[in-house]
Amino acid sequence: MISHVLAIDLGKTGCRGSLRIGGQQTRHAEAAGAPGLASAGGVGAADTAIRAVVDEIAGQDAAFTLAVGAAGAASAPEAAGLLARQLADIPGATAVVVTSDAVTAHAGALGGSPGIVLAAGTGAVATAVDAAGRFTRVDGWGPLLGDEGSGGWIGIEAVRAALRSFDGRGPRTQLAELVAEHYGVPPTELPKYFGQHDNPALVAARLAPLVATAAATDATAAAIMTAAGHALARTVLAAIDRSGLRWPVPYAITGGLAKLGAPLLDPLNRSIAHAVTHREARGEPIDGAALLALDTATALEALVIRIG
Repeated sequence: MISHVLAIDLGKTGCRGSLRIGGQQTRHAEAAGAPGLASAGGVGAADTAIRAVVDEIAGQDAAFTLAVGAAGAASAPEAAGLLARQLADIPGATAVVVTSDAVTAHAGALGGSPGIVLAAGTGAVATAVDAAGRFTRVDGWGPLLGDEGSGGWIGIEAVRAALRSFDGRGPRTQLAELVAEHYGVPPTELPKYFGQHDNPALVAARLAPLVATAAATDATAAAIMTAAGHALARTVLAAIDRSGLRWPVPYAITGGLAKLGAPLLDPLNRSIAHAVTHREARGEPIDGAALLALDTATALEALVIRIG
């Protein structure tokens, strides 16, 4: 029997959907994300975002397994259960699978096997899973309290360096001109500019690739990238230590920061080389959702809610 899976990757900035028949994507769509299941009204917002994507790509008569990786599910398991029950009435959904987007990121990167995955994009979180399915999460605390070394963190550090340079509190740096050109406002307008956006961490994260490029010729940019690499390394090593996984641990990195190259990855990789065995990420979080939709024998199964 050919499988029909509608995989959903629900984040805080976007909701992606992929309809896969026999493992091959046939349709896809994207809509606005949701604030996270742990937020007030998070379940309702998630339900709305998911249904918008399902309505766009699901066939009229096709039956499918709906598999969702949702931001906030790990910290709000009751909300995740409620979301799964609400989604069960979607026409065509013969089964519903709901888990955390951190879990689907792990499954996508390591194919459901034990190990550690560093998801580094706008935010940053490391997840470790052992053979018994025990799940350990480190960081992912958001831009105000954590996400150290993330794209948002790099961008904010660059803006701070630019403002220090403008004030005379810090060294002259190319980042001052880079920040002004990228955002199109003078330094004095930056607080207002960031304050007008609902997701300032995302606004800052878009600066990260430019900081990585500037690191080749600017000492301040290079120092920021090195600090980010070391911060991410601390997150990975803490996850390994807390999980009890034995060295060397299978490890993969996923997310946009994996594309920033040597300025970030060299200090990161040097710092964790003694503790991990590098693996190329097999796929993205949405691939992990598709995998968990049908495979009930992965190391992550205890972290999955199934209905139907």
